[in-house]
Amino acid sequence: MAGKAEKAEKAEKTDDLVYKGHPLRRKDDLIYYGSMADKYIIMMQVLEKEPKDDMTLATRVSVQLQLTDPDLRSRDRVAKKTEKDSLYAAMDVAAVWLERALAGKL
Repeated sequence: MAGKAEKAEKAEKTDDLVYKGHPLRRKDDLIYYGSMADKYIIMMQVLEKEPKDDMTLATRVSVQLQLTDPDLRSRDRVAKKTEKDSLYAAMDVAAVWLERALAGKL
């Protein structure tokens, strides 16, 4: 349990966004969840979005559990993948997949 606290503490010091103890980074329509120092990371890509009131909501999101090994080709890194109809549903799946993968329960 100390590992999660250390990761969260480290992320807080650098002002990174953290969700359930893992860093969360966004670049345009790509969202990375997890640390490249770990064996696995989650990559989410917003495939479709629609305007709702004064904001834009994701209506289709691709979720991939990927190995972080730089020696593998990009398609060989993908361990699991799915598509969800909202960012909330994608984050829910991503959190479970990452925790299980890092615990060795794939």
